[in-house]
Amino acid sequence: MTASEKRAALAGAIREGRFVVAPGIYDMISARLADGMGFRALYMTGYGVAASHLGLPDAGIASYADVVGRVRTIAGGTASPLICDADTGFGGLLNVRHTVQGYEDAGCSAIQLEDQEIPKKCGHTPGRRVVPVDDMVEKVRVAAEARSDPDFLIIARTDARTSLGLDEALARGQAYAEAGADVIFIEAPENEAEIARIGEAIDKPLLANMVDSGKTPIVPAGRLAELGYSIAIYPAIGMLPAAGSMKRAFEALLRDGSTANVDAPMISLPEMHTLMGFEDVWAFERRWARSEAEAAE
Repeated sequence: MTASEKRAALAGAIREGRFVVAPGIYDMISARLADGMGFRALYMTGYGVAASHLGLPDAGIASYADVVGRVRTIAGGTASPLICDADTGFGGLLNVRHTVQGYEDAGCSAIQLEDQEIPKKCGHTPGRRVVPVDDMVEKVRVAAEARSDPDFLIIARTDARTSLGLDEALARGQAYAEAGADVIFIEAPENEAEIARIGEAIDKPLLANMVDSGKTPIVPAGRLAELGYSIAIYPAIGMLPAAGSMKRAFEALLRDGSTANVDAPMISLPEMHTLMGFEDVWAFERRWARSEAEAAE
């Protein structure tokens, strides 16, 4: 699919009430694995990109230039619509416009913007502070105006729940919806009752953030749909199992001096060749090897 077709597919799924489960991906191995499984969208996690690309925490250190290249690579190498974390828009209103246009040009299907102060922090860590609501309303308006494709979705996230309480978070979510956000993301509700209250209070498509070991309980997708949500992202589902498996494998190698006793799930090398597209390389080489042989005769 083209980038516009991917955006139309994601926007259409949300309009038609088809719940979107989006696994967190952070590099091309995780992206290719998830892409072939039938998910309606993938979620490019900012935490995972900062960790895998820079080896740094998700604390506002990764720049627009660091991230937009990953957007382009992942969107260009997958067939699924891609929801992309864009932190605070990487600055003020002019930065937000530049970020929205850059992400859209890179092939992203939906951009997530948040109302934290700069530098931002991961949504399930302490010490997050939010900007005045009017500042974020302006960012949402700029983002909506900056896109060229109406199917390029603006996801507005508030981190107000942790520091200012759920009532303030709900008021912000409603304000962002009125400002033009297509999807509202109330970060870090602390129990299912709060998740349900969000679903009752905001009459817009809603995104739930299902973070393993985070502040929010993991609620099944079917239940989230019943509570009024349209999308669930699972940002850690790729990176945490991958890191855990690698840790066990490296420990076994250090202990035994061999990979024979690695007790961690692995795909085979032939499976990895297939995932990375080596069949196309080999078919190309066979074709041109014949051409070269024919030319030599």
